[in-house]
Amino acid sequence: MAKTIHRQDNIQEEGTPMVNNNNSKWISSRFRIGSSTPDLPAFGEINPNAPDENPFEFGQRLAKVGTEASLAKASTCDGSLYNGIQRTDESRKSFRPNAIRKMRRRAVFKNGDCNILQSRISKRRLRYLQDIFTTLVDSQWRWTLTIFAIGFVGSWLLFALIWWLIAFTHGDLEDAHLPNSQADSEWTPCVLNIHGFTSCFLFSIETQHTIGYGVRTTTEECPEAVFIMCLQSIAGMIIQAFMVGIVFAKMTRPKLRTQTLQFSKNSVICQRDGQLCLMFRVGDMRKSHIIGASIRAQLIRSKKTKEGEILNNFQTELSVNADGCDGNLFFIWPMTIVHKIDVQSPFYQLSAGDLLQERFEIVVILEGTIESTGQTTQARSSYLASEVLWGHRFEPVVSYNKDRQGYEVNYSKFDNTLSVDTPLCSGSDLAEFYRTRDMPESDKQPVSTDQQSFILKSPPKLMNQMRIVDVEEEPNETKPFPTDYL
Repeated sequence: MAKTIHRQDNIQEEGTPMVNNNNSKWISSRFRIGSSTPDLPAFGEINPNAPDENPFEFGQRLAKVGTEASLAKASTCDGSLYNGIQRTDESRKSFRPNAIRKMRRRAVFKNGDCNILQSRISKRRLRYLQDIFTTLVDSQWRWTLTIFAIGFVGSWLLFALIWWLIAFTHGDLEDAHLPNSQADSEWTPCVLNIHGFTSCFLFSIETQHTIGYGVRTTTEECPEAVFIMCLQSIAGMIIQAFMVGIVFAKMTRPKLRTQTLQFSKNSVICQRDGQLCLMFRVGDMRKSHIIGASIRAQLIRSKKTKEGEILNNFQTELSVNADGCDGNLFFIWPMTIVHKIDVQSPFYQLSAGDLLQERFEIVVILEGTIESTGQTTQARSSYLASEVLWGHRFEPVVSYNKDRQGYEVNYSKFDNTLSVDTPLCSGSDLAEFYRTRDMPESDKQPVSTDQQSFILKSPPKLMNQMRIVDVEEEPNETKPFPTDYL
């Protein structure tokens, strides 16, 4: 059984000694003695049942080995890193005492909605009424249908009142001029078969929607009645076209297409081709594909400028790709999006222990054109630091079905992950380790055997035309500056 060397809370500067003041057998480093992986060989295994070893004696043993130490790899078979990091000392249950995470509020929910509340907007109602079409499209269905009903009934009542006024001013509502007495009095009304306001309301509905029952019709007696009939027919067509456009826009919104675009519940960090990578998965459940799909990722976290200004929601673009391609996807099945944690990555100095205390949010954005409608859609999701699983990778979901003669996607495994051995160090430490491991043996510098501390240093950078001067050699006399070239 290999003994793990754990990291302390205080990060030491590179090249400074890491002192073990409590004479315990724990050494503050990101290296561990022993590894079960073939690419990171083990060295100097320690028997856990042996009595406590003096740090100086252990440093001497470590110095004999040199720089062949292997990076720590965490076994995450029991779950994510937040379930507790395994240690060889069973009495310690957590990575550090009292390490309780506080859930950070999201800027973007998992379903893609933005958690933004706008307040104190000047002339808000007027601004929304000026763009009434967009306001109705964005509003909920109950409010849209209520406005539809109010609009139709209001227009019917308004024109019914106008028709009643025309009949009243012309004298069609007098007892001698009602429809039952018009034959005897030879009276020609503006509108036939109008008995009162109810008849005017029914005639308004028939005119606006061109029903034409054939009972109530306008006559040539009143020019104003002909004008109002034309005006109401035009107004009715405009209102109907406006309502149909809103209903069509609401039913074909590109936002509804995002309901069948799925993001993985968690993102993972593991090694791929020897390099730490942050990965998440995205899939499309419809048979009609997204044309020209592209993926982006934004990191939102606090940043302090050189002037001391605190930027609470500073956004950083993360370079992402899929299967060695750029952000443009051939999106026919679920794909794993990869962000390499290299020198350009903001996570380059982030280790597994740092992840427990970090507060950030990764917003992922998928954009493309809907194949069936030609509209552009955008799907969004986000991952908090607590939703990043260190030492996991996604389980494959695409397999070839011989019976159905096609590639089958099993979406029941879409969020499943597999635990893998992954170094707990940061990307910078991992790159430094591989650089030191691949150096020739002659260039490796041994570990210091000081009784107070021991240091694992990288070899110094060699400079061209470097002159080695013996300490006993006396310096040359100072010579005057040559003036021959002046």
